[in-house]
Amino acid sequence: MVTLLHIDSSVLPGEASSSRSVAAAFRTAWEEQHPEGTVIYRDVAARPVPHITADAWSAGYAEPAGHTPEQSAAFAARITLIEELERADAVLIGAPMHNFSIPSTLKAWLDNVLLLGRTAGEAPSAQGTPVTVIASRGGSYAPGTPREGYDFVQNYLEAVLKGTLGLDLDFIVPELTMAPRNPAMSGLIPLYEASRERAFQDAATKAKALAERLATKAA
Repeated sequence: MVTLLHIDSSVLPGEASSSRSVAAAFRTAWEEQHPEGTVIYRDVAARPVPHITADAWSAGYAEPAGHTPEQSAAFAARITLIEELERADAVLIGAPMHNFSIPSTLKAWLDNVLLLGRTAGEAPSAQGTPVTVIASRGGSYAPGTPREGYDFVQNYLEAVLKGTLGLDLDFIVPELTMAPRNPAMSGLIPLYEASRERAFQDAATKAKALAERLATKAA
């Protein structure tokens, strides 16, 4: 039985959010391949995880027997999130661009699960786990566009998810999502629609391919 860890972080609900919509399509295709599988779902926008505190941070570098009550409580919350990541056979993350970077709620989740000596370091505990990130954005930050250098979503997540946690990272990038809402971008609506259609196709294709890959690995 396989487990998918699915994290949403958009402040927009349901179909109003491109990252949620495309992630939902990925998850649906995944569940069709794994009807008996398990999905661990966290909506960190609706139910934010705690931001790292001094107790939560320091507890990660101290023996449990020496933890204060405050450290024990804070660290227990971190361990819950870490164990969810370690149990997952695959990870799906909705990461919309908020002011050129990821939502603070997603950053809080990353801060909690990144623990040197366990999930990070010489032998990361979730190393090799495939992670698919739906990196939606209101404009376009592709190479050659005027705002190419303003994308701090993909490069940051590559450094953390791939470079630090050792995950096997893949992106799906729906862009120009503000075109239908911003009159100044109305001329870009056809490009938005094409990007959206491509993102949904990628979600279904990649979810199926990943499911087949994991099934072959388990056989």
